[in-house]
Amino acid sequence: MFTPFTARSYDFTEYATANNFIGGEFSAPRSSKDTLPVLNPRHGKAFSKVVMSAREDVDAAVQVAAHAFKEWRAWPIRERAQVIYRLRQIMLDNIEELSWLITHENGKLFAEAKAEVEKAIECAEYGCSLPNLASGNQLEVSRGVACEVIYEPLGVVAGVTPFNFPLMVPMWMLPQALVGGNSFILKPSEQVPLSSLRLGQMLEQAGLPKGVFNVVQGGQAVVEAFCDHPEIKAVGFVGSTRVAKAVYGRASTNGKRAICLGGPRNNHNDMPDADVALTTEKVVASFTGCAGQRCMAASELLAVGDCDHIIEAIKVRAAKMMTGNDLGPIITAQSESKIRGYIEDAEKKGANIILDGREQRGTQEGFWVGATILDNMSTDIPAGKEEIFGPVLSIIRVATLDKAIEIENANPYGNASSVYTTSGDVARHVMNNVEAGMCGVNVGVPVPREPFGFGGWNDSSFGHGNITGWDGYRFFTRQRKITSKWALQKDVTWMS
Repeated sequence: MFTPFTARSYDFTEYATANNFIGGEFSAPRSSKDTLPVLNPRHGKAFSKVVMSAREDVDAAVQVAAHAFKEWRAWPIRERAQVIYRLRQIMLDNIEELSWLITHENGKLFAEAKAEVEKAIECAEYGCSLPNLASGNQLEVSRGVACEVIYEPLGVVAGVTPFNFPLMVPMWMLPQALVGGNSFILKPSEQVPLSSLRLGQMLEQAGLPKGVFNVVQGGQAVVEAFCDHPEIKAVGFVGSTRVAKAVYGRASTNGKRAICLGGPRNNHNDMPDADVALTTEKVVASFTGCAGQRCMAASELLAVGDCDHIIEAIKVRAAKMMTGNDLGPIITAQSESKIRGYIEDAEKKGANIILDGREQRGTQEGFWVGATILDNMSTDIPAGKEEIFGPVLSIIRVATLDKAIEIENANPYGNASSVYTTSGDVARHVMNNVEAGMCGVNVGVPVPREPFGFGGWNDSSFGHGNITGWDGYRFFTRQRKITSKWALQKDVTWMS
């Protein structure tokens, strides 16, 4: 029985099995009996388990979703949006439960988990506005001849979401897809399969018809089935660049719409004139927030000129970040080992570890790496050019701003870039020249808030447009153009 999550502390709490959610019912896979443990990263042991589905389970979900779509698409858009209105209130009423559930399956601090739920609610609020934004337009293009545009659903669509934001990332897609009239099948990360099931229950409580939202648990086999199934018309994906590129290629080859967000290597350009207190706060929050396990984390600080005073302040502030209280755990033992490997490799290759968090632990059992700063790095060292996905900041010292921009633009990613300066001219120069889709001026995590869309450039994004905001609605709908004439006119044009 999948019941509300009752824990209200970090204490280890067991929870129900994460089954599939198809047609409003929880069910085990049709053929496979395989399961994986769902670990609580703070305690380093399983508090639940998740089933591993196969292609036949995707097909079963598609059949249910396709049947539900026939009724759902006929609902007026304002009535569809009312479901999201009610979902918003249900999420607000249960914000403590959702936050603690995220904390237990993902490991992030309660305050970070609550911020994630609040952002997910903000995404719902944008979905509530879509009836006003999606009204289309009409114009009399010739005497007695009118053209209009309306937005219609695609049908059954699917989303694949990562471990680091188990509730927010699904809500990047769901309001636009559902208000647009589609039915939706979600495959959450097998590491965090629980929040999406509670979301499914809440959508049903909000009045969503059974079968419009479904969850199929599993791994690669489910993702490949999404890409291949002829009745799935669009796929949204958020994850690593390697997999994003593969999903985009496979889904597109099969004639589907696809927007796939990949990994980042975010750069922060630090100028000597930057406000020390502001820069220190934003840089530390950026690379340590969610233990560095987010695509907007500051992986690299390009220190232009004499920035020793700022680097020292960053070191002092980061040294106060204590694992368990100020930093949450790493998602798995494998991820912890990978992060440690980057640090050890950088040290062997000549980097200076000016802050070493490898000895910090929040609990004896969990997976931990404390805030770590690597100075005098170069792009020849893997930690100086690859996505670490941990609380590690690599500092590369450069003589000029243009050299910093050159280093940044040589990286294949193009997710996010920030500059810290008190000069408007410098800020504008960076904003006009860096290869990044999301940019910040004295902002450590330049995430666009709704209604602005989320999405990077280059190897950080495959497909067209953004996954959130108006682009997201356009992605999950298609335009129907209607030209009409109702009476014979005296004047003659080519449209007569």
